[in-house]
Amino acid sequence: MIRPVHRLFFLLALLSAAAFTAAQPVAPFEDTMTQRLLACTGCHGKQGRAGPDGFYPRLAGKPAGYLYNQLHNFQAGRRHYAPMVKLLEPLSDAYLHAIAEYFSSLEVAYLPPLGSIASSGLLEHGRALVTQGDVTRKLPACVQCHSESLMGLAPFVPGLIGLPRDYLNAQLGAWRTGERSAQAPDCMADIARRLTPEDLSAVVAWLASQRVPAFAKVATSLPKSMPLQCGSTPGARTLLSGVSP
Repeated sequence: MIRPVHRLFFLLALLSAAAFTAAQPVAPFEDTMTQRLLACTGCHGKQGRAGPDGFYPRLAGKPAGYLYNQLHNFQAGRRHYAPMVKLLEPLSDAYLHAIAEYFSSLEVAYLPPLGSIASSGLLEHGRALVTQGDVTRKLPACVQCHSESLMGLAPFVPGLIGLPRDYLNAQLGAWRTGERSAQAPDCMADIARRLTPEDLSAVVAWLASQRVPAFAKVATSLPKSMPLQCGSTPGARTLLSGVSP
């Protein structure tokens, strides 16, 4: 049984809390994309900078075509993550484009990379694959599609630096196992399956150790044609003979 004196203190506490809440300014409803997309930045970090746990990637500044493709892939079942699928399920194609354009337009600084514990030999192996590839195994260099700066290529190719090691590991693993796929021909899935476990570790370790230069931008062109025909990058022409999906 609550004693009268305790009941009085309880009522006074409720009244004080109500008065404090009423005194706080209420944030205006602006109906802007920034406000609407708080559902995204709750996981992907403020302004889409990336989640703090290493698994929610950066959205800010990525090419709009790439972001749209990924949103569409979740809707189409080519990417599998239940919260994303549920969130995107009721949205129209036009709204997916609007979301992609919004995040692509954001220019916010990248966080510095975490220190790498990989050996110098593994890092060098990763650097060589990223920058030179391995023609004998029909492995194009990452820079041939993702640009020399590895910041990506507008409008469809994402950047590879500025991403957490855990996210890179998870996505390359998903390409290899078929958990993640893209529109046919699925060139990334094919490349990922050609990489050995050591290759994967090396590429991820080197990419995750790279600092994004200040004022780095997504590329708008490549010095040569892309080496593969990829369904997610319409119009790409084959560069290396014998390298095909």
